[in-house]
Amino acid sequence: MSERKKEIRRRRKRRANYAALKQKIAKADGKLDTQTKQKYAEKLRRMSPGADVVIKALGLN
Repeated sequence: MSERKKEIRRRRKRRANYAALKQKIAKADGKLDTQTKQKYAEKLRRMSPGADVVIKALGLN
């Protein structure tokens, strides 16, 4: 498989992971404890280097 296809696959998977995590956070309706927020923030940091922007947008900081 070419590098281009691998990168596209990684991007699609990352987008799906972001969407699933965002949906979980929305379902919690602002009732997340600090430990759970830290867990989600750590998952986002492992996913991509620009996660700080996403963490701030989701209110996990």
